[in-house]
Amino acid sequence: MEDRGFDLEGRRSTLEERELKRTLSPVDRVAERGYFAAPSGSDLPVLDADEALVFGSNNYLGLAADQRVQDAARQAAATVGTGAGASRLVTGDTMVHRDLERLLAETKSAERALAFSSGYAANVGTLTALEPDVIFSDELNHASLIDGCHLSGAETVVYDHRDMADLRSKLEARAERAPGETESWLIVTDTVFSMDGTVAPLTAICDLAEEFGAWVMVDEAHATGLYVDGGGVVQAEGLDDRVQIQMGTLSKALASQGGYVAGSTALIECLVNDARSFVFSTGLTPPAAATASEALHLARHTDARERLWENVSHLRDGLETMGFDVPGDSQILPVIVGDRRDALALAAGLRERDIVVPAIRPPSVPEGTSRLRVTPLATHDQSDIVACLEAFRTVGEELGLL
Repeated sequence: MEDRGFDLEGRRSTLEERELKRTLSPVDRVAERGYFAAPSGSDLPVLDADEALVFGSNNYLGLAADQRVQDAARQAAATVGTGAGASRLVTGDTMVHRDLERLLAETKSAERALAFSSGYAANVGTLTALEPDVIFSDELNHASLIDGCHLSGAETVVYDHRDMADLRSKLEARAERAPGETESWLIVTDTVFSMDGTVAPLTAICDLAEEFGAWVMVDEAHATGLYVDGGGVVQAEGLDDRVQIQMGTLSKALASQGGYVAGSTALIECLVNDARSFVFSTGLTPPAAATASEALHLARHTDARERLWENVSHLRDGLETMGFDVPGDSQILPVIVGDRRDALALAAGLRERDIVVPAIRPPSVPEGTSRLRVTPLATHDQSDIVACLEAFRTVGEELGLL
């Protein structure tokens, strides 16, 4: 009989040959340091004997290990339950969900907010529910936005990364192509780009959107909790009333799981009814909602943000002084190496010195731009930053990168 299945072994071999195969390396806890295990497949992992410093996590404020955040999760599990039990449109809506959404809306200066089971679900659900006629999307937007564009059925126009002249040109071309037609237009962008550490020029984007009558949707996944009053780039630039759709995640600075969308009451009611990834998913677990609420409270009312930005500044200055190329202007520090093998060798050398930093290579980034993605946490102390810098210098010199 003819085999109409899938050649999975062949796919795996191709990944190995191209040095693109990814593996899972468990760690004993989510914090600024931990004990890692080598990839073990289906076998039981064995943790290393030496503790490593972690400079590759999105737990930016270090709140995943904060006692207050953990206590909030325990209390929610004991009081409300460990899971939502159903879609929130059935019986899965609880008071902890509402408390989280109230706090998110307040932080984002929006009328309402809605929590999703993941950031991916929030982006895909929102774009497919809105069904725009045309989406203008930054070329480096996250995969969840790209997939949402495809699934929405919209015509997607991709503009060059952070290039407002190119965006204007494409808005003008579309307007000339369909003069007098009533189309729904949406400009979609990450605010902090996760692989490049760059920040979208939001004020300029809003200016163009208003000139051409488009709406703006932003993905604040890597910004939520880190800027003014625990908000994102929208809040830092004072654009609350000019960005119609503010999406973000609960799984990075807010130390939990899930995503959210903040906006007008009409937007949220549309999503409650039409976002399939919300309607047909079990609600966010109560402990996850409570965790995010407490983490957001701490992001707003403690010095965690200030400690993070101090560490970012110290690490960036040190790396650049050595001679590394570190572009971007956010808490994400991409150390550009170029060749993929050099990036892998640098990451391996750091790992031998108990510093964990991931190597990012094609297809995640363009050929010739392989890099190490360095992300300090608020909970790293100065000796941790110094240890990271010393390891970069030693390995960089050994490999001839400095």
